[in-house]
Amino acid sequence: MTHVLTLVSAPGKPPALDEALLLELSAHLPGAGEPAWLDPRRAADIPFAPPAGIDNRRVQDAIRLELGDAPVDVFVQKTAHRRKKLFLADMDSTMIGQECIDELADYVGKKAQVAAITERTMRGELVFEESLQARVALLRGLDASIVDTVIADRISLTPGGPELVRTMRAHGAWTALVSGGFTVFTRVLAVKIGFDENRANVLLAENGKFTGKVAEPILGREAKFETLVELRARLGLVKDETMAVGDGANDLGMIGEAGLGIAFHAKPAVAAAAHARVDHGDLTALLFAQGYERREFVGA
Repeated sequence: MTHVLTLVSAPGKPPALDEALLLELSAHLPGAGEPAWLDPRRAADIPFAPPAGIDNRRVQDAIRLELGDAPVDVFVQKTAHRRKKLFLADMDSTMIGQECIDELADYVGKKAQVAAITERTMRGELVFEESLQARVALLRGLDASIVDTVIADRISLTPGGPELVRTMRAHGAWTALVSGGFTVFTRVLAVKIGFDENRANVLLAENGKFTGKVAEPILGREAKFETLVELRARLGLVKDETMAVGDGANDLGMIGEAGLGIAFHAKPAVAAAAHARVDHGDLTALLFAQGYERREFVGA
């Protein structure tokens, strides 16, 4: 079979998949083979053999219509190079549940103001680099040591993130946390999650306090794209061997350039542009999309 449909039922809810549903959906796929469970009633594959030139996103949309309101994420892709050898991930609102700059701004009484700018930026309404400089300016004079407090008290890892990264690494993939946020966060959180490397922006500080400036050049949409291209070339990989995930407009470059670009609980424009999207599940959905069975997951 040349293609595979993967269905992943949302965790924390009653399983939405069963044998009858898999057979029903198989009827909509040309040359469908026998469904196979990746995790009983939680995740399953249906291999199929479509005609040349199939539009994977159209098939995904058709399957979502059949599923209706069922909390199930849908992936359609080629079976070749399904298990990726390079993985790039955004940090804020993707690998963690928060926007770090918004949490820092809370300590200067400007969280609501900064969060509103962040939201507009992630929707693609503002230029990322200009937006970041404007938000960082509001942090001027903040004690840099507050970062440790934010990480300890306010930052939560997205469920499934450590399993995703550590499972991929255990099977030989290179993993990179690539953030438009700041190295003071990524260098700690990348280790905590299990990434091979991390890249982000540098918040400038003097005498232990943030200056309200960020080092240039700013790591934004183009830099994320370039990081994917650079690492792919360094590792000698083809495009289909790569995967990227993010939620905001500054992730669109790397999402579009990856073999499998995934929008994770993303802004509408990002979800519309990505090869696939996760609307219901946690980050383990990206393992099921690669054909990993639950028993293969490496624990956090």
